[in-house]
Amino acid sequence: MAQGAASVQDAAMRPLVLVTPDYEESLPPRYLLKRSYADAIVAAGGLPIVPTFGSPVAELLDAAKALVVTGGAFDIHPEAYGEERRDGCGPQKGARTRFEWDLLEGALERRLPVLGVCGGMQLLNVVRGGTLHQDLPADVPGSLPHEQTTPREEAAHGLSIEGEGWIARAAALSQTAPAVNTTHHQGVKREGRGLVVTARAPDGVVEAIEDPSLPFVVGVQWHPELMVETHPWNAAIYRQLVDAAREAR
Repeated sequence: MAQGAASVQDAAMRPLVLVTPDYEESLPPRYLLKRSYADAIVAAGGLPIVPTFGSPVAELLDAAKALVVTGGAFDIHPEAYGEERRDGCGPQKGARTRFEWDLLEGALERRLPVLGVCGGMQLLNVVRGGTLHQDLPADVPGSLPHEQTTPREEAAHGLSIEGEGWIARAAALSQTAPAVNTTHHQGVKREGRGLVVTARAPDGVVEAIEDPSLPFVVGVQWHPELMVETHPWNAAIYRQLVDAAREAR
């Protein structure tokens, strides 16, 4: 078989995974996606597709087999979870949040596999009616520093696993006690409908949530795609997503 034909056949076998981009209002405006997300999906056996804002959400979800909601240097407006904005809450990106909200709602309704990473986990929680700490240093006195200054491929703190969900199964592959990076200043305060906490930081801050009633719905507060080389058990999280996508619809 010709190399090009083999590549097409391989792509056809890979489930399509929507992975949401960030954007910046440059001239011209541009979409941004960190390569580590796409690399992790490809390595896990998926085919990453980057949806653009304004694309028909229903058509995207009809074509896709899974969804990854990525993180970014912005916050969800507190009005979305019934609070007024306080000092310490960061900037918002309304267009991105609205688009990702619609994607998440649609994916959950369709029972598609979903992975929320960092801010994506926070949005998953809010979409389900949960709330957030607007600023951990102010809301959780004595909490660990959750915005590390060391390279993000390195672990910043340990991880306490709760229950026997997807994160427990991935962490069981670790050769040492699981540890994660940390790049956030907000976090889950009250978990949303149907979501259970499956991991915490040593200070009690929520590090992972899951919906055990659906095939695969996982939110992680860290960035596993940045740790697949230094802490290889993190690659299992993306493999779990892609394996679930193969079973979708």
